[in-house]
Amino acid sequence: MIPFSSDPSQLTFDANGLIPVIVQDFRTRNVLMLGYMNDEALALTQSTGFVTFFSRSKQRIWKKGETSGNVLNAKEIRLDCDGDTLLIQAIPAGPTCHTGSDTCWDLPNKADSSSFLTELEGVIQSRMDEGDDASYTVRLVKEGFKKISQKVGEEGVETALEGAAGTDEKLLEESADLVYHLLVLLRARGLGLEGVVEVLKSRHQ
Repeated sequence: MIPFSSDPSQLTFDANGLIPVIVQDFRTRNVLMLGYMNDEALALTQSTGFVTFFSRSKQRIWKKGETSGNVLNAKEIRLDCDGDTLLIQAIPAGPTCHTGSDTCWDLPNKADSSSFLTELEGVIQSRMDEGDDASYTVRLVKEGFKKISQKVGEEGVETALEGAAGTDEKLLEESADLVYHLLVLLRARGLGLEGVVEVLKSRHQ
C-alpha cells in the first residue's frame, strides 16, 4: 500500500468527482505531468503502486503506461494545504510524456548537483535490480561488501593524494570515482544519500 503522507479525509473532489494530481520524480524532484483522479483511480494507485488516472478524454480509468510500458511507480502521496490537489512522488520507468520527453513540458535539463547525485543513485539501484554482469556496478556488488569497501578506501586514498600534490583535474576525477563507489556501497547495504543527508542535517542543527 502506497503511504498517504497527509490526512486522506481532507480530500476535496470537484463537482465531477475528480481531483488534479501533480506527479513529481521521486529521485530528481522534477515535475513530470499533471493528471486527474477519481476515488477509484486513487484507490488503485495506492493498492497497485502504479499511478492510475481517470482519463477525461477517454472517460475511463487509465493506468499511466498501460500501452507504452512507461509506467509511474508511486512512492508517496501528499495532499496540499487546501485539500484539493494531490502530489504523487514516483519513479518513472521511461519517458513520461507521449512525445518521448521526460516531462510533459519538455523542459531543458537543469538539474543541480544534488539532483544528479540522486539520479545516479537511482541508476545504480536499477543496475543492481537488473543483475546484468555486463555492468561494472553489478559485478562489483556481487563481490560483496568487503570488496566494495576496499574500492572506497582505494579511491579515498587516491583522492587524498591528488588533493595533496596533484592537479585540479585529477582531483576532480578521483573525487568522482570516490563518490560513485561510496554510492554503490550505500545501495548495496540498503542505504542511500537521504540517510547521509539526515545525519548532516542533525549535525548542522
